[in-house]
Amino acid sequence: MTTTVNISPTSSMEVAEHTLFVCKTCASVWQNGKRLGESGGEKLLHQLQQLAQDWELRDRFPIQEVECMSACNRSCVVAFAAKGKLTYLFGDLAVDGSASAVLECASQYYAKADGLLPWSERPEAMKKGILAKIPPLSQ
Repeated sequence: MTTTVNISPTSSMEVAEHTLFVCKTCASVWQNGKRLGESGGEKLLHQLQQLAQDWELRDRFPIQEVECMSACNRSCVVAFAAKGKLTYLFGDLAVDGSASAVLECASQYYAKADGLLPWSERPEAMKKGILAKIPPLSQ
């Protein structure tokens, strides 16, 4: 199950060209097969949503929560995806203190025609923990 959280009003028929995916089950605490309290992923998601209210790309780069991105041993996890661009999957993000770096890196990604994010240009929190760089689909 996924839910798109876009601060701006958009048509239900409109498909975003860029998406920031955020795993909301990352860094969960489990007891007897049930999740306890708010997960680290949910906390990161809420921080991103709060910061995105003042983000210049909030209308063009929606945040979409994802139930799981199967990187549980590397939580917290986010991904940047766009038509015709590389897709990036980042893990090992700190629950507190990485939200602004995620949006800064997303802004860099948005500005690049191919989505390439050179290591040296990424915010410090986004230099480690890269889990995948996936080639774009052929057009």
